[in-house]
Amino acid sequence: MTNLKTFAIVLTAVLSLAIVDINCSAQTAGAYQQMSAAERANFVSKASKEIVRRLSDSEYQFTASFETEIQTALNEYAQRLGINSSATTSSQAIFERGQINAPTIMSAFKARGVSPLIGLYIPWIESEYVNETVSPGGGVGMFQFLPQTGQHLGLATKDLLNVATSADAAARYLAKSMESFDGDNMKELLALLSYNRGTNNVQTDLARFSADKNSCSICELTAQGGKSESAQYIPRFIAAAIFGENPRTFGLTSPALSSFGTGN
Repeated sequence: MTNLKTFAIVLTAVLSLAIVDINCSAQTAGAYQQMSAAERANFVSKASKEIVRRLSDSEYQFTASFETEIQTALNEYAQRLGINSSATTSSQAIFERGQINAPTIMSAFKARGVSPLIGLYIPWIESEYVNETVSPGGGVGMFQFLPQTGQHLGLATKDLLNVATSADAAARYLAKSMESFDGDNMKELLALLSYNRGTNNVQTDLARFSADKNSCSICELTAQGGKSESAQYIPRFIAAAIFGENPRTFGLTSPALSSFGTGN
C-alpha cells in the first residue's frame, strides 16, 4: 500500500511538471509563430503602417513586395527567439538590452524633435544595443558612427561609446537629413536610409529611380537595391520596431519596448 501511494505521488508530480512544460512552450511560441502565411502577411501590413504612422504622423502606402521584405526580416527575429535566451544574439537578449537603454535614447531624440521611436530602433539594427561593437567597416559604439562622421558631428572617438552623446548626435544627423528630403512624403524613412547610405547617395538614387514623389519612394529604392545591406535597411528597421512594439505577439511577456522610455 505504501509503495502504491508513493507511486501515485511521483506520477502526479511528473504529470504536473509536464503540464507546466507544455504551458511554457505554448507561451514561448507566441501568436505570430502560430499564424498562417496569410495571417502573417496581414499582421505585417497593418503593423508596419502603424509603426510609420507613429514616427511620421502620416499614412504610408507600401507595395506588397516591400511588405514581403519586412516580413522576411521579422521572421528572422521570431526565429531567433529559439536561441538560448542568454545568448547575446537571441531576440530576447536584444530586447532586454533595449529596455536598459530606452530612456537615454528616447530622451535624446525627443529633445531634438525627432521621433523617439526612430532613435530607439536604429541601434537595434546597427549594433543590437551592444555598445562596444566595432563593425568590419569601422563603426563604433551603439549607433555605429564612423570616427570621421563622429568628428564632423563634434564627437571624439571616446564620445562614440557614450550612449547619451552618440544618441544626441544621431538625432542631429536625422533631423538634418529630413530637411534634405522635405519635399518627399516619406522623408523620415529616406532620412533613416541616409543614416546607412549617406544623404547624397540617397538623393542620387532617388533622382535615378523615382520621378514621382507621391509614389512609395522607399519601396522603389528597396526593390532596385535587391538584397544588399542598404536596400534591406528600412525593412529591417520596420521589422525590429514591429517586434519591439509587439513583444507579446511573439511570446515575450514584456510590454512594448518604447514603454521603457520617456515617450513615443
